[in-house]
Amino acid sequence: MSGPWKDARGVIVTTTPTIEGHPIQEYCGIVTGEVIVGANLFRDLFANIRDIVGGRSGSYERILADARKQAIEELQADAASLGGNAVVGIDLDYEVIGANGSMLMVSASGTAVRI
Repeated sequence: MSGPWKDARGVIVTTTPTIEGHPIQEYCGIVTGEVIVGANLFRDLFANIRDIVGGRSGSYERILADARKQAIEELQADAASLGGNAVVGIDLDYEVIGANGSMLMVSASGTAVRI
């Protein structure tokens, strides 16, 4: 993330601990958003082939981008439900889970605040 970003509900999100020019009036609590996506067999096959011959795996990059966006949207909804209009200090984590590492979890966490 580069700089603050705002969703349709007007909840600003940023990885920084403050938002310049907007003093924090109230801390509303910790908020999270998690998304778990399964890997597709055919996509895995093509990604492995691409890894062998070099290059980037566009299919995985799109899945990661979509999962990250969904996790941030959940975080923003959580913040709005607590009365916050911004989330500061966002941390994004990626974790491989499942029996054979067949799923990917993207989680976003931060502090909901009122600015």
